[in-house]
Amino acid sequence: MCGRSSLFASPETLESRFDVSVPASYDPSYNIAPEDDVPVIRDETSGNVELRSWGFVPHWTDNPGEWNGLINARTETVDEKPAFRDAFSRNEQADADRPTGGHCLVLADGFYEWQERTDGKQPFRIERVDGEPFAMAGLWSRWTDGDHSTITATVLTTSPNELMEPLHHRLPVVFDADEERAWLSESPQSKAELLDPHSGDGFEKYPISAAVNDPRNDSPEIIEPVDAPESDPQTGLDQFG
Repeated sequence: MCGRSSLFASPETLESRFDVSVPASYDPSYNIAPEDDVPVIRDETSGNVELRSWGFVPHWTDNPGEWNGLINARTETVDEKPAFRDAFSRNEQADADRPTGGHCLVLADGFYEWQERTDGKQPFRIERVDGEPFAMAGLWSRWTDGDHSTITATVLTTSPNELMEPLHHRLPVVFDADEERAWLSESPQSKAELLDPHSGDGFEKYPISAAVNDPRNDSPEIIEPVDAPESDPQTGLDQFG
């Protein structure tokens, strides 16, 4: 799964990298957790970064509180699961000018995963070698109660690549730059290949402090490398590309 991420790139970097406008409310973070606002680019508003709650709420539910925690959707079943299939297929059951869900890019410059070890869980940071921001595949949903609407988002996950496999059995779908606009604009049926595991080229992982475990810790210190026990597998820095 992907349950924690970061985005501390400057607004100017995001505007240049993704050709978008960044709102004044954008707040860089080293530790984005479920139910926090995550920066997304939606297919509806592809020229703007928006801040949307991380935790998908289906548009059709009568009780949004029942759906807290849908931070990830599996690529293998996203077109079948009732919670996600309308957003994945862009089934606009509401007014054509007010769709109920669709595709989005979830922006990040790193994410975190925890490796099971004999002495507990060791957190790792996964990021690009060059430190640049990237986009993960996402879905968004609009839940409406009268005149009030709430838009939420989830991150799609797939099977792991070589870099991720020692840490976890799932991997967020990460796009290369030339795939991002296709996810926003093309039909779901035409882009199954976009949901394949990223090769890992240009990415690295390294162990970090357990301070990341607490979402209230949000500072540059949490992404500093630490020494990991040599008796456990996959310690230190692994790099592809």
